[in-house]
Amino acid sequence: MKIPPLEIYQAKKRISPYVTRTPLVRSHALSERCEAEIWCKLETMQPTGAFKLRGATNAILRLNEDQRKRGVVAVSTGNHGRGVAYAAREQGVRAVICLSSLVPENKVEAIKSLGADVRIVGNSQDKAEIEANRLTEEKGLIPISPFDHPDVIAGQGTIGLELLEDFPELNCVVVPLSGGGLIGGIALALKAASPKIHVVGVTMENGPAMVLSLEAGKPIEVEEEESLADSLGGGIGFENHYTLSLVQKLVDKTLLVSEDEIGEAIRYVFETQRMVLEGGAAVGIAAILAKKLEVHGQKVALIYSGNNIAEKTLKKVLNF
Repeated sequence: MKIPPLEIYQAKKRISPYVTRTPLVRSHALSERCEAEIWCKLETMQPTGAFKLRGATNAILRLNEDQRKRGVVAVSTGNHGRGVAYAAREQGVRAVICLSSLVPENKVEAIKSLGADVRIVGNSQDKAEIEANRLTEEKGLIPISPFDHPDVIAGQGTIGLELLEDFPELNCVVVPLSGGGLIGGIALALKAASPKIHVVGVTMENGPAMVLSLEAGKPIEVEEEESLADSLGGGIGFENHYTLSLVQKLVDKTLLVSEDEIGEAIRYVFETQRMVLEGGAAVGIAAILAKKLEVHGQKVALIYSGNNIAEKTLKKVLNF
């Protein structure tokens, strides 16, 4: 199934009153270190602390009146649930968020604080999805996928449009890779403008569902493991309709980074930019610092996708 790039432009107009048009700032330290021009897209400055608000808002704004009355349900590793809960509250729509026991407590509490009904089910995103499917079938709730949903993908793709406006000369974008909604939307927007822009997806070594699915040519089930990049956990869904195909066609390279490399990246950003990133947002920096991605002489955009890291985890990583 295809998503026309025009959908991303329409999403940008639709969600602009409700989301932050985030700044693009230069990392002088990393640019000097790599002899490149490296800029960082601060999705950390969204009201929910992560990019997920874009796709969630677009999907909820697209609901008809009957669907609004029925309410929505979402499966999440944390940030999507928070985005859906926030967008639903703003539009007066009931939201039920299904999470696994691996979701950090700070993200669970943040979702609850937005008025959503939270269900903790099993120890994997796949188990939580079973509960969400039950609520869809038995209660008539409208499902909003964290990634494999055309309105969600179009919403995340608005980041790509902002990059084109603020940094039209970029030739490489480095994006955290999980279910593929973020990188799929961004790649769709950027490649429509210039097929030569190099799109790189980075994820953690612990349970890289999309990378394994790309290798197999079909969705692969993975056992979820604890990771600093918890927001990148979970599978891509056995009935994947959009994102696997988008990543296959539009993403030029995928890379894996270790837990130690992710931790080093979190420390580096804190020390050089005085910014806090969650592990899933730091994987691009991790790949560059570990020299798994060569960016010398390039004009690069890094997506700082979120900052919702648990305080105790951050203190441990920073050795506080």
